[in-house]
Amino acid sequence: MKHSFKVFTLSLLVLAIAIPAMAQLNLPRVSQKASVTQTVGLTDLSVTYSRPGVKGRTVWGELVPYGQVWRTGANEATKFTTSDDIMVNGQKLAVGAYALATIPGADEWTVIFNTQSDLWGAYEYDEKKDALRVKVKPQSGAQQEWFQITFDEVTPSSATMVLAWEKVAIPLKIDVEVNAKALANINAALAGAKADDWRTPFRGADFAYSNDVAAKEAWGWVEQSLKVQENFYNLSLKAKMLARDGKKADAIKVAEKAIETGKKATPPADIAPTERLLAEWKK
Repeated sequence: MKHSFKVFTLSLLVLAIAIPAMAQLNLPRVSQKASVTQTVGLTDLSVTYSRPGVKGRTVWGELVPYGQVWRTGANEATKFTTSDDIMVNGQKLAVGAYALATIPGADEWTVIFNTQSDLWGAYEYDEKKDALRVKVKPQSGAQQEWFQITFDEVTPSSATMVLAWEKVAIPLKIDVEVNAKALANINAALAGAKADDWRTPFRGADFAYSNDVAAKEAWGWVEQSLKVQENFYNLSLKAKMLARDGKKADAIKVAEKAIETGKKATPPADIAPTERLLAEWKK
């Protein structure tokens, strides 16, 4: 009896030692983890997912059944995060982290943003926690062996997130709000700007001019910058603003002053772009 007890105790000890050793074993995943990030305007977008391979299999309708919720990758649920409210194919999605799931179909996919961002796969998926569902027509694409998510066609205020695997691509147009947030940032920065800071009001005016917004405020900002210090940069900007308002004669005078100021600067400014504009205005 004592011998049996000792054997049993020794077995438990061996098992206790073996379990932690197995838990520490680190092996590569078959579907390796990936992430992609993209800043659009002032909004940060990111996706973390795992990349299964085709491996000679029939993917759509077999490996990934039609009409069923798919984790859109492998292993953990694919996680999509946005730092601001955005529009996805014209529908609003609030700031936050989401599980990105899909329901594939031969002619139409449903892309799901679910608030359960910490799911493992789609096993505990709860439709009641969907934040947004978007219908998308699948497109034919080049052969993609490993599932991939990218941000393509990036503009100052939009990007297209593409889910691609085998020969199917699912595009999602993402639009972000840029101007309102940027203008709020400009006003906040100006409120805390020092008396000798010409750059902050110049940058604010330059953004407003370049994006054709807040014209009245832009004039106030460029004049604020000039009041602190006249230089090639804010004089050139004022010249362009005058020209856009149809005041060519005034624009020419300010541009000529900007060029002379730029020549005298240390180091000299790159006056060539302003010289080209001046030549156009004088024709």
